[in-house]
Amino acid sequence: MPHFRTYDDTELHYRVLGPADSPRPPLVCLAGGPGRDAAYLGDLGGLAEDRQLVLPDSRGTGDSPAAADPARYAFPQLAEDVEALRAHLGLERFALLAHDAGAAVAQAYAAGYPQRLTRLVLVCPGSRLQGELPDDAQEIFAARAHEEWWPTASAAVRQLAEASDLGEVRELLFAAAPLAYGRWEEPQRAHAATEGEQLGPVPRAGFWQGVDEHLRLALLAGLREAACPVLVVTGDRDGVTGMRAGELVAESFPDARVRTLHEVGHYPWVDAPQLFGQTIEDFLHTA
Repeated sequence: MPHFRTYDDTELHYRVLGPADSPRPPLVCLAGGPGRDAAYLGDLGGLAEDRQLVLPDSRGTGDSPAAADPARYAFPQLAEDVEALRAHLGLERFALLAHDAGAAVAQAYAAGYPQRLTRLVLVCPGSRLQGELPDDAQEIFAARAHEEWWPTASAAVRQLAEASDLGEVRELLFAAAPLAYGRWEEPQRAHAATEGEQLGPVPRAGFWQGVDEHLRLALLAGLREAACPVLVVTGDRDGVTGMRAGELVAESFPDARVRTLHEVGHYPWVDAPQLFGQTIEDFLHTA
């Protein structure tokens, strides 16, 4: 696996998918979780068929080592690792895609290095950075109470709030997983089965540490200066972050649009790979 050295001389790893001879520029893709192995992104609905995808494993996930200083797990620090990756790849400017909590890293990068981005895609982001936590995800989840999996998933969601044993947490995550997908079929089940083993508890715990109100407002101010086109993708069956959070994130940028995909959950490339892939490619080509 290729690697790069970041600002504190730590060696971090990344994967490259897709054809090396593609005429299309590469797309750097950030995983969420927070603290989840980037392998869960797969090839993002076939995006790697026609362009290279660069998928870094952030500190303490995948093949990248744990951070010696826990402060390095905070998302503004992870954005500095993205800048080191850009320099390593020799990209003057590039397109960036981020999913879930990775969108916070991408926003920190956009605030600090707006001149480096050609386009930014944020997939199912939360809006904690915006200072609001809408409750429409709960409404989406409740609206699916008629589905067979719902009682078990609902009980698992309640138990997760009190669970501390890692093995129990992994079992509960899988039981609650249907709320994150547009439907609960074999592709969704297979994708969900990987989550427990891919999550890093320490990187996850450190993701928001040290991000005080002053820094949060400074990052939001920086986003207003980020001029690149931004696409926010949401799913109308996303029981994790919902749709309203994506709208709030889009409002933070001067040039952003929201695309909500129908009957799609928190992992759009799993529920509707063709639709997701075409949505991203259309934006990258026409923005």
